[in-house]
Amino acid sequence: MKILVVNCGSSSLKFQLIDMDTDKVLAKGRCDRIGGAATEIGSPFIEYKGPVGDKIKEELPLENHRVAFETVVRYLTDPEHGAIKDLSEITAIGHRIVNAGPFFKESTLITDEVLKLFKEKSIPYAPLHNPGALQGIEACLETMKGIPEVLVFDTTFHQTMPEKAYMYALPREYYEKYGVRRYGAHGMSHQYVTEEAAKLTGIPLDQINLISCHIGNGSSITAVQNGKCVDTSMGFTPLEGLAMGTRSGDLDPAILEFVMAREHLSIEEMLNILNKKSGLLGISGKTGDVRDLKTLSREGDENAKLALEILCYRIKKYIGAYMAVLGRVDVITFEGGIAEHNPRTVRKCLTNMENLGIELDPSYDEGPNYVDGETYDGLVSTPNSKIKVYVIATNEEEVIAKEALRLAK
Repeated sequence: MKILVVNCGSSSLKFQLIDMDTDKVLAKGRCDRIGGAATEIGSPFIEYKGPVGDKIKEELPLENHRVAFETVVRYLTDPEHGAIKDLSEITAIGHRIVNAGPFFKESTLITDEVLKLFKEKSIPYAPLHNPGALQGIEACLETMKGIPEVLVFDTTFHQTMPEKAYMYALPREYYEKYGVRRYGAHGMSHQYVTEEAAKLTGIPLDQINLISCHIGNGSSITAVQNGKCVDTSMGFTPLEGLAMGTRSGDLDPAILEFVMAREHLSIEEMLNILNKKSGLLGISGKTGDVRDLKTLSREGDENAKLALEILCYRIKKYIGAYMAVLGRVDVITFEGGIAEHNPRTVRKCLTNMENLGIELDPSYDEGPNYVDGETYDGLVSTPNSKIKVYVIATNEEEVIAKEALRLAK
């Protein structure tokens, strides 16, 4: 049985075709710059990797998501590079949805009623993500008719949070009328690494306590008790929590009015600053990419150095807070692009925590086998560490595929 996993943005479409009988990724890739014109900076393109490992990049017009899906289908069924002969080989399609608000709590098959509800009610709960996802869903429904399609939500894993964790200290009517509460994000990643950590340690899933740190351009930390989420750093939107690549994370909300009044900014302009011009980019003034920040820091750029220090400091604060929430912590996991490729950054997040039971293996980021910037996946704590620390290569697509297969059956 083959599942197509789809993750759409406003101008992008990422995909994987997974054989669920063998857990093998048959094909994967992305369409980017959808709806854009060819410029000196770049043109719309598709990147594709087929079953024999051949990598192809083709620049071509991608006027909209429907054209992008038609292009994906062309590659998937290509006689030379394709992974399938016909679309009928696909059992189901799974779509990643960042946040649908209070209207969807678990994965669901797409019906006319479901699509109508998502379109009319859910868009405001992830305004940067949901419009692109909707375009992708509609294009996929049009292009791949007759194949069951499933919405899989990043917020589902966080539905087990208690009220004391997800409620904001605002007038309750905002929760009752508009669903203003903590929803969280990266739920599929946190779910995957929780299950993997249970396998790695031999602790039953319903007994494991861990802190999951998803650290990428967008980052969040989740406290897991007995295999279930009890708190998470992202909130009503993915803007809350850690300092991220371009997002501010936690701040005093009065800052917004203070700056808006003096800079004569609208709400939309302020939100654009918080989401796209803040975080590590705002601190450094140059970039929000950790790879570039490390280079600049080595060259003596103090603002780049500060951005990295703030990143690690805030991660460390959340870990400490969630240690207090959980009481007993069996495992701390790091996953996501920054965590998987930057061992020294992970180490900085856990320095001077030996008294709390965390001891990192010195060879993790200092030995000859591990080079900063290369992918690492495995145990990074010492045998004597009371709390095990793992870097785990996350696999959100596997979670989406399993959910799509479950509901398609």
